[in-house]
Parts: sequence; C-alpha cells; structure tokens
Amino acid sequence: MNKPAPKKKYDPKRKFRRDAKPGPTKPSELSKTDVSKVMDANKPIRLNKYIANSGMCSRREADTMIEAGVVMVNGKIITEMGYKVLPTDEVKFGEARIKPERMQYVLLNKPKDYITTMDDPQGRKTVMELVEKACKERVFPVGRLDRATTGLLLFTNDGDMSKKLTHPSYNVRKVYHVTLAQKVRPEHIEALLNGFELDDGFTKADKAEYVKGDTHEVGIEIHSGRNRIVRRMFEYLGYDVQKLDRVIFAGLTKKDLPRGRHRMLTDQEVAFLKMIGKK
Repeated sequence: MNKPAPKKKYDPKRKFRRDAKPGPTKPSELSKTDVSKVMDANKPIRLNKYIANSGMCSRREADTMIEAGVVMVNGKIITEMGYKVLPTDEVKFGEARIKPERMQYVLLNKPKDYITTMDDPQGRKTVMELVEKACKERVFPVGRLDRATTGLLLFTNDGDMSKKLTHPSYNVRKVYHVTLAQKVRPEHIEALLNGFELDDGFTKADKAEYVKGDTHEVGIEIHSGRNRIVRRMFEYLGYDVQKLDRVIFAGLTKKDLPRGRHRMLTDQEVAFLKMIGKK
C-alpha cells in the first residue's frame, strides 16, 4: 500500500509570506509618481498616444483626428501617422491645447463586499468609492476581484500598463491565500500543481503549498487571469472556499497597507512594472 504524500510545510523564507517586500521597492516610500519621471521629457512618443493620454479620446480616434488634419504640433498641421512628439511640444486640436494626463498608479487593499466595477445600477458598493480621492485623474481597475475576494487591486489611467498586466502572455505573478472549510488533502495539492480540465480549458497552479502547515489554508501562485479561476479550481476539487485574499500582484504586496486603504505606487515600483515583459 502506498504511503500518503507528506504534507508540504510552509517555509517562512518562501514567496507566500504576507509580509514580503514588493520587489525592488521599499513599501514605506509612499511618494506620488512624478510625471517628469514617468514621461521622460527627452523621449518622443507617438502623437496618437500623446492625445489619448490626455483622456479626450482613444488612440484610434486620435489617428482619425490626425488624418483629418485638425491636429497641430508647434503651429504645424500634422497628418503623418506615427509622428512623434516630445512632452514639451505644444499640441493643439483646433484652438484648444492638448495636455497629456499625469499617469497615476494606485494600489488598494480591497475589503470584502465591494464589487470591481466603475458603477453599479443596483447601488452596491464599488471599489471606485475607495479610491475616488486618491488623485484628480480618473483611474480604472486593472483586472478584477470578485465581491467576496479581498486583497490587492491596482488602478491606473495608463492603458498600456493595464493591458500588459492583464494579458496572459506576460505571465504576471499573482499569489492568493486561500482558507478552506475542509482540510486540503496532499494529493489535491499535487493535483493543483499538475493541473486539470475545467469547463473553459486546462488550468494549473505555478506553486501551491500549505500556509504554516495548516491544512485548511493554502498559498497558491498563478498567472492566469480567467474569471474566478482560484475559486473554481478548489470547487472542482470539492472544497468550500471561506476566504480568498490576493497577497501579491505583479511583485506588489500588502505590506503596510491595511484593508480598505490605498496608496500611490513609488517611482521604483512603477519602473519595475514597466520592465515586465522586457528582455
């Protein structure tokens, strides 16, 4: 008779620690991102992106404006697709000067019972209520957490950043602390690591182990962004999820960030996120 697989004990030096440091940054540094550092004054950017960053339209709509000859740069009408400008250039649409929005990055430790949406016709509490005073720019959630899930949720008006952090090809690391109603059997930890088929396709955990040796609690690392994927994985194995908390997102952690509170990312954290996917 085969002996049951030994329980994987939680190693405090491993990556599932809830008090781990967020990548290369110091969590105590809560300074606002300086636009001059995010948008290098010596680095040209495409004109359509410059216009889109102002919040007035999308890049595609900006291309239409440029092609129609209604955009001027330093007094000259520009119709060239792909034309690049400096942040210090004067860009006008008609008589109005276009100024790009400051890129903002807000990290929230989401509490339970808030839904991840811009507004809710049913009048339920939304995550936007928790970050509405974070900055004057309108920011949007990067991905989503369901109503019962707590933990890290990033907001930004940087569309390129948001797209990158939610696209599966970038393998953005997400770690969850899962509390189950039942003890999790060792063979099911192995099943999470080996993977299995759900209704919407194959899924597997990058890492999974007991938290501090407690068989009711599991730390699981994934990079998939599929809807309710962690809950569905445990439900498939026959477990009732009591609590689900995202403790790490793209190298950012909850250290020094109480539940329901938010903070601005530091310059170092923004630079770290911008390096994701670059060789």
